[in-house]
Amino acid sequence: MNPEKIMALGEAVLRTEAAAIIDLATRMDDSFVAACRHLLACRGRIVVLGMGKSGHIGGKIAATLASTGSPAFFVHPGEASHGDLGMITDTDVVLAISNSGETNEILTILPIIKRLGVPLIVLTGKLGSTLAEAATVILDVSVRKEACPLGLAPTASTTATLAMGDALAVSLLETRGFTAEDFARSHPSGRLGRRLLLHVADVMRVGEQVPKSAPSAPLAQVLIEMSSKGMGFTVVVDAADQVIGVFTDGDLRRALDADIQVRTTPVGEIMTRSCTTIGPGILAAEALHIMETKRINALPVVDQGGRLQGALNMHDLLRAGVA
Repeated sequence: MNPEKIMALGEAVLRTEAAAIIDLATRMDDSFVAACRHLLACRGRIVVLGMGKSGHIGGKIAATLASTGSPAFFVHPGEASHGDLGMITDTDVVLAISNSGETNEILTILPIIKRLGVPLIVLTGKLGSTLAEAATVILDVSVRKEACPLGLAPTASTTATLAMGDALAVSLLETRGFTAEDFARSHPSGRLGRRLLLHVADVMRVGEQVPKSAPSAPLAQVLIEMSSKGMGFTVVVDAADQVIGVFTDGDLRRALDADIQVRTTPVGEIMTRSCTTIGPGILAAEALHIMETKRINALPVVDQGGRLQGALNMHDLLRAGVA
């Protein structure tokens, strides 16, 4: 092995593929706008077709479109002629990928696609090919050379096609006014989804899990409540469950420093009265921001009347994947 030669080969591939994408940008014309118009006007689904490496790229393009507000799915052209063609309806738009424009499996089903009368957008490297001639819109994804030194393995051409698919998806996203919240709804298990979809009510502790104490409760009793619930604080409430303060680990340290009588001192005398509370309807991510800003680890959750509904601490947010 020659490390310098291996490094040079890797750099050459990256430079070749980068050049292919830059060339693509210089060739952008009204065809791209026309393709976006057809995709935006689609009343059904965007059906992506491709064989071999183009099929793998097509699958990714379909997934990107679907996750950014343009309903899409991938159909294998070989399977299409054995029944899957029924997945394409006259309300769809077909996005076909073929570098040569002569992929047999796509050409076999081309008459059926044309008979449906759906727009056919073709991503190809050969503008004079059979598929290109049948296209409603042609997007030129040709490259000067493949990164493969043999010129055989699809490398720069698949990179260029993938980049064109991303250009379509992002252009449609922006034009539709697709928001971060929309993205989160299609990615509920992702970090962004959790941050934008989870509310305090979804992650807060309720019922017997919530540490709460009466203001007349002696500090010794309050410490048992805090220890059993494991939230690092207790919420001090009146007879109507109205929050009047909190007693935290920090309050305990200050009480011990002041030589407070643990067995007899009512928690109402040493609690923090002006405590921060939140409502169950706010985003969990907003609760996290409040905790970080105020440098606190737990919050009482209250209704509009200030009555205790639950409690939330940093560990709850960590478990939910918000923090």
